[in-house]
Amino acid sequence: MKLVRKDIEKDNAGQVTLIPEDAEDIWHTYNLLQVGDSLRASTIRKVQTESATGSVGSNRIRTTLTLCVETIDFDSQACQLRVKGTNIQENEYVKMGAYHTIELEPNRQFTLAKKQWDSVVLERIEQACDPSWSADVAAVVMQEGLAHICLVTPSMTLTRAKIEVNIPRKRKGNCSQHDRALERFYEQVVQAIQRHINFEIVKCVLVASPGFVREQFCDYMFQQAVKTDNKLLLENRSKFLQVHSSSGHKYALKEALCDPAVASRLSDTKAAGEVKALDDFYKMLQHEPDRAFYGLKHVEKANEAMAIDTLLISDELFRHQDVASRSRYVRLVDSVRENMGTVRIFSSLHVSGEQLGQLTGVAAILRFPVAELSDQEEESSSEED
Repeated sequence: MKLVRKDIEKDNAGQVTLIPEDAEDIWHTYNLLQVGDSLRASTIRKVQTESATGSVGSNRIRTTLTLCVETIDFDSQACQLRVKGTNIQENEYVKMGAYHTIELEPNRQFTLAKKQWDSVVLERIEQACDPSWSADVAAVVMQEGLAHICLVTPSMTLTRAKIEVNIPRKRKGNCSQHDRALERFYEQVVQAIQRHINFEIVKCVLVASPGFVREQFCDYMFQQAVKTDNKLLLENRSKFLQVHSSSGHKYALKEALCDPAVASRLSDTKAAGEVKALDDFYKMLQHEPDRAFYGLKHVEKANEAMAIDTLLISDELFRHQDVASRSRYVRLVDSVRENMGTVRIFSSLHVSGEQLGQLTGVAAILRFPVAELSDQEEESSSEED
């Protein structure tokens, strides 16, 4: 993301002009937008024209509109973002108050104005514009006949390819059908790796599977690379890291990211940090439940006692359309930071973020037990959300 201009007043009202550069930036933009914001961007509008003879025709014209945002639609697979709203600035082609939908695209500038820029939104802009936050981890999660090729970016886990091949069982005295199908499966996975993984950016490729599937696959891949003189794979051989997972499904990626060998390689990535934080929370919940709480009501009370060491919170909560609810989460984040606590904002598109979402989206590891909270067993805060 490129920051072109930032004009924010002392009362936190103002506007920023940004240029999203890739799919990841479109996801960041989705998290910046709220209903009621003002969005100015270039768009195409179908305009009816009347000639001197009275005949009516229509043309597609590129124009710049300023909309009051009413609906935000994000397609996570295609990374497409559509924003619908009413025109609030006079335009020669579009009447005031007329509805229009702008599709925000990479490398096309937009200006976003808000009445109130809070700390969470401003932090996201800083992160999005920091070039060190790039998609530097890829993963191949596989089992016999099933593989997922994923890119693990700072904000989401993107499934780039899913390969499914029916592998017949080994028959006594005849394994040829099984072996041929397995080789065909491995070849498709190798092709998907070359198609979807940019080795100039990616610094580590996790190959995760149950049993010996990962070893057999890597042996096959590099034997074929030697035979065909595939320089791309041979030059990047050191980037492949084999780890255990319970299956070839996407959710098994969390296990691979928890592996100590992986953690040391990925110690500087946000994704690994989120996984470790969630893992620490589960361990604390198991061994010292008085120091691990989840649910907004419990976490807020722990914060009042200045007991929060690490706050785990889902970015989904900051997309709440109710301003009061959103402000409540922002106040919690600001307060934890003021009390020298660590705040980890999880992406709802990461596997770890999905798991945190099952725990109401907000959890905390405490510095010390808080007795009053321990007595209020199982009090759900779902009605607060």
